[in-house]
Amino acid sequence: MKIPQEFQITNLLHQENYLSNGELIKWTGQTDEVYSTISSTENYKPTLLGTIPHMDKDAALEVLDSACKAYAKGQGDWPTMKVSERISCMQNFVAEMQINREEVVKYLMWEIGKSLPDSRKEFDRTVEYINDTIEDYKQLDRDSAKFFKRDGIHAHIRRGPLGVVLCLGPYNYPLNETFALLIPALIMGNTVIFKPAKNGVLLISPLLEAFKNSFPRGVVNVIYGRGREVAAPIMAAGKIDVLALIGNSKSAIALQDQHPYKNRLRLVLGLEAKNPAIILPDADLDLAIEECISGSLSFNGQRCTALKIIYVHEDVREEFNKRFAKKVDALKFGNPWEDGVKLTPLPETDKPDYIKELIDDAREKGAEILNEKGGEISENYIYPAVLFPVNKKMRVYQEEQFGPVVPIKPFTDIQEILDEMAESSYGQQVSLFGKDIQEIAPLIDTLVNLVCRVNLNSSCQRGPDVFPFTGRKDSAVSTLSVHDALRSFSIRTFVASKDNDYNNEILQELLNSKTSNFVSTDYIL
Repeated sequence: MKIPQEFQITNLLHQENYLSNGELIKWTGQTDEVYSTISSTENYKPTLLGTIPHMDKDAALEVLDSACKAYAKGQGDWPTMKVSERISCMQNFVAEMQINREEVVKYLMWEIGKSLPDSRKEFDRTVEYINDTIEDYKQLDRDSAKFFKRDGIHAHIRRGPLGVVLCLGPYNYPLNETFALLIPALIMGNTVIFKPAKNGVLLISPLLEAFKNSFPRGVVNVIYGRGREVAAPIMAAGKIDVLALIGNSKSAIALQDQHPYKNRLRLVLGLEAKNPAIILPDADLDLAIEECISGSLSFNGQRCTALKIIYVHEDVREEFNKRFAKKVDALKFGNPWEDGVKLTPLPETDKPDYIKELIDDAREKGAEILNEKGGEISENYIYPAVLFPVNKKMRVYQEEQFGPVVPIKPFTDIQEILDEMAESSYGQQVSLFGKDIQEIAPLIDTLVNLVCRVNLNSSCQRGPDVFPFTGRKDSAVSTLSVHDALRSFSIRTFVASKDNDYNNEILQELLNSKTSNFVSTDYIL
């Protein structure tokens, strides 16, 4: 096995510092080794990539103090700063970030097994997201640079920060989805404590200097360690104003339960989903199969937006199943930098065994593996199994598999599917395949009340990032997108004054003197 020179791990990356109060502070305590499930030798062996600090409660609370001090209960330099100045800090950051593109991409491949094209896409999409956020924030400020008058009262309405944010990102998009929380939280004037995911942690290391150089002291703080040892005590201190997490609901609930003032705690959560595809009798099977392959197995199905169950109408299920299974077996498995690779090593060491448990459970309860390679297991992978027919008793029907297994369930009456979706704990997206508008129209009218995005003849996805990204029930709290995230991490606040000569003179002087960062009608180009 030959690894291209530019992707080889020639030196271990020992992340010795954490970021607190604007300083990269050397950690002298216990460290944790970071391994990749990708082998760098002919005989399989996990590859050691480096080490990270194993921080503890005391260190976590010190970092919390740094973020609280910078926010200063709303009186700090960052929350009271001019919008243009916060934008300038963010522009400096993204410029420095782009210098480290190749190193971040390299660790995306090694740490989480993301293919080279997808790793590059994740980095570039994140840069685009930051730039789009800056532009949207400018427009938000332009729209706020005016006064309203009603019932003899002038009002100058803007959006203000919420406070101190604890930001916890996911391992499957450790850069893009994490920054979809981090960037809007920062630019709106909040201070942030950021803990990278357990997989995809070293790829943040090249960006620490950029954070340090671009933002005032204490505005961005980066910690390492286990959630229960660092995130839990931070929440228990009661000083966090916003919990921003993309992960699972168990983690979100556990952290919320630590907070002593839940009524004050704002939540921005992206959680589980069990997104279905519905294949109607008149669906274009070529299109449906192509989209369902991508939707269910892109990045091995390790996406909250992945298609995690496929409902196929009995009239077309035999043809769909046969062709779908054949296409799955044709997908190439290999290391992330290999040309044409579609399936890559799983970053979680226990994931192959978990997927095998789901397969074995389904087979015991009546399902068959439709594809020849399905369930073939190796040290760091299990080949996708197409399971049919799936029923409600099976674990793979109930659980969000978050990995390479595709359950297919037949149906004859569409109402059965609608009822199952209504009863589900999740409600993020659905993919609907068909063309008869007499059937599609009423389905759309119902589905939009069960999920938050109906994808017509296409797989589920998050992007484009300017579109709302949210979910019902256990799938999400708050809405993320370039536009909506700025609102999720802020609150409307305003200055009001009665319309009289005395107040009007003061307001005019405030505007002319430009002494207030809040009361301003300046137009940001």
